[in-house]
Amino acid sequence: MRYAQVVPDIPTRAIDGCFDYAIPTELETSCVAGCTVLVSFGHRDVVGYVVSTSAEVSEGVNPLRVLSVERMLAPPAFDEVAAGLALWMAREYAAPLASCLRLMLAPGQTVRVRKSDEGAWELVCNRAQAVDDRWAALTDAGRAFTPRKNASRQRQVVEALAAGPMRVAELAAMVSGAAGVVSALAKRGLVEIEHRRRIRGAEQASTLSSANAPRPTQLTAGQQGALAAIGEAVSARRGDVVLVDGVTGSGKTEVYLDAIERVRAQGRDAIVLVPEISLTAQTVGRFRSRFGDDVAILHSRLSTGERFDQWDLLRSGAAHVVVGARSALFAPLANVGLVIIDEEHEGSYKQDQAPRYHAREVAAELARRRGAALVLGSATPSLESLERCRAGSWRGVSWARASMPERPGGAVLPAVHVVDMRSQPGAKGGSVFSRTLRDALLEVAERREKAVLLLNRRGFASFLMCRECGCVPTCPHCSTALTYHERTHSLACHTCGSVWPVRAYPDPSTKCPNCGSRYLAQYGVGTQRVEDELRMLLPEDVEVIRMDADTTATKGAHTKLLEQFDAAECAVLVGTQMIAKGLDFPEVTLVGVVNADTTLKLPDFRAAERTYHLLEQVAGRAGRGERPGQVVIQTYWATHPAIRAVEKHRRGPFVAYELDEREEAYYPPFSRLANVTFAGLNEGVVRDRAAVFARELRARVLDLPGEWEVLGPAECVRAKVKDRFRRHVVVKAPAAANVGPVLTVAADALPARRDVALSIDVDAYDLL
Repeated sequence: MRYAQVVPDIPTRAIDGCFDYAIPTELETSCVAGCTVLVSFGHRDVVGYVVSTSAEVSEGVNPLRVLSVERMLAPPAFDEVAAGLALWMAREYAAPLASCLRLMLAPGQTVRVRKSDEGAWELVCNRAQAVDDRWAALTDAGRAFTPRKNASRQRQVVEALAAGPMRVAELAAMVSGAAGVVSALAKRGLVEIEHRRRIRGAEQASTLSSANAPRPTQLTAGQQGALAAIGEAVSARRGDVVLVDGVTGSGKTEVYLDAIERVRAQGRDAIVLVPEISLTAQTVGRFRSRFGDDVAILHSRLSTGERFDQWDLLRSGAAHVVVGARSALFAPLANVGLVIIDEEHEGSYKQDQAPRYHAREVAAELARRRGAALVLGSATPSLESLERCRAGSWRGVSWARASMPERPGGAVLPAVHVVDMRSQPGAKGGSVFSRTLRDALLEVAERREKAVLLLNRRGFASFLMCRECGCVPTCPHCSTALTYHERTHSLACHTCGSVWPVRAYPDPSTKCPNCGSRYLAQYGVGTQRVEDELRMLLPEDVEVIRMDADTTATKGAHTKLLEQFDAAECAVLVGTQMIAKGLDFPEVTLVGVVNADTTLKLPDFRAAERTYHLLEQVAGRAGRGERPGQVVIQTYWATHPAIRAVEKHRRGPFVAYELDEREEAYYPPFSRLANVTFAGLNEGVVRDRAAVFARELRARVLDLPGEWEVLGPAECVRAKVKDRFRRHVVVKAPAAANVGPVLTVAADALPARRDVALSIDVDAYDLL
């Protein structure tokens, strides 16, 4: 008799382990780790995931009381190593174990047990399936077949197939009723029908010039050094980490490609993560130009069917390199030799919903368990990564830094001009452009070059404000100021998505919701306004392309806009953070930052670091070709260390300043930070619940080693979201502490309530 260790699919932190079930004889060969099964748990049937199998029951379990697996629901989606990674994530991030295992499942699999209208429990199975296309081809007899003169459809089908096999669906689009004709001819032995697997998500090659990776004639010294360090880490097979610290345009992608080639030559697999969907087409193009169909893609803009087909290519061994967002970490690759995280400093690698994992930390654990190497690449590495490299190790694993300080081919970093907007004379008509930036844009148009303008803001204006009473319209469901969109004359909440029609002064229908005044005017700057001003400033033959969350909402929009910019003779790309990193356009000679202070003034201890990362990254878009580049940064805080670091391309003084600030305030990387949030419709209940948790947690950390701080509870910066009041407790713990289990025990000690949602975010990036 064999036994399966099963985790019930019940999303609660109370279930932190697995349960033994006997495997029936008829399922002995098919019930293995990674399977989805139906089992009895708590006197009802539930879906469960097999994490391992064994010849004996677990210690302390009576085999006579062990129930049997009732049935198989889905074939294996992961192996025991992946199951172990999920168990680690559940402990590390105080997350339900079932939620972590779901990350490993096939895309589109939603197998669950629910109550029917009659009150009975019923099984609901939804799984994405492979799609087989029917292809038709003439047989030898069919080639000699001559249709009757009045059989026009048969004649058209035979003539079409005479040129070669065709998909029946395409044939039907050409000839009305072709499907029926093909079936009839097949019965007579004149046509042969073949079923072929269709791979969805095999996107067409991008026309981006940067979506190709020709092999350079010679690598720079920095590239060679990075490859040598990566080679040592791969050979060690113990999860060693290499931070490739290369200036923008230093050729990090070529290092990734060469490293993967060497790993593939050993018969091992590779995972590549990118932070933005907008980078996917460029990155996939480069990797496919080197590895062809051995590359699969996984990201959220693919449909469920497309994701399933790409996932299945990896599971079946048809592809061995996966490129995608953070979820690509959980691709079904059992022989991983290399994991690469490009732009490792990016906050998008932190999951904002349960389980709230950080891809960098999970990748490090995955590499350790698989005996792979982890490569982190960035021109602006995170302070956490820099500090671990300085220490030389983290959690028993080696961390090394490989420096790439030069650009290939003699290209140089762009000159940076900081414009102090406090000393600027008032621009005519309230323009968003300083004279320096305006003149630079006109020069780009005159030279027929390209420019990139960054503005970290959507919409036409940041907000509307009444000039009479100072009222700022806010969302009634969230404590968020509404953003004004002039194109649609609407106010939108970018937290919950609600939209209200409104017009700004001097429209006569304008009306303040507080005092009734018609002087409701626009304040702040949005991408729509920058786009409009550019069109008025520049000649008509200069293309202005806006790229933000509004213009890229549809599938494929990112790639189309970038291809439009790439193909233009002279153009300006204006956008939000999605244009700031990774994009490679050699014709760009000017980068402008309309307002560098947007992220600098956020109530977040990482605000300065994020601002430096953003500005240095966007500055690196300029001068990547033969022509030199320049950067114009508009700011009201020109003396800030982050701004000065970008101006001089000198990171050292800023990093030293920021680390001193962090150490004094006991923030990461000198501590671990967790944010426990409570949300509910009743403000008083939320307040009481948070207070009880804070008292419980303080009592539990008193005797723990190291310095623990429990701050709050306090009202969140976004005190209300979607009609729910929010309070939080912030925890600072020693950098090496296991925070997740401590928070789990404190949360489980609370009396059960359903009217207040509790969320735990370990290694929190968002404290708002």
